[in-house]
Amino acid sequence: MALAFPNQSRSFDDVNIGVRFIGHDGMVSVPFMVESEALRKMGFATQSESSTLAAFDAARTSIYEIARDVYSHARQTTYRITAADCV
Repeated sequence: MALAFPNQSRSFDDVNIGVRFIGHDGMVSVPFMVESEALRKMGFATQSESSTLAAFDAARTSIYEIARDVYSHARQTTYRITAADCV
């Protein structure tokens, strides 16, 4: 089954400084976190919680594509999208 993102919710992670979101592979929830540095590499400002969440929303389609790629390489319990994943 393909990784899908039917739930548009996301939350700011102030400990790891990034945005958490959930994908689904069939009935399995797949947690992701995109680092604010990855969003900056994509050209977005991330100085605050609100700007980081706005950056995520603006880049959502690209982030989902990157998440699918990261997910396809290996099965893990959680996935972290870093600046290195954003080429």
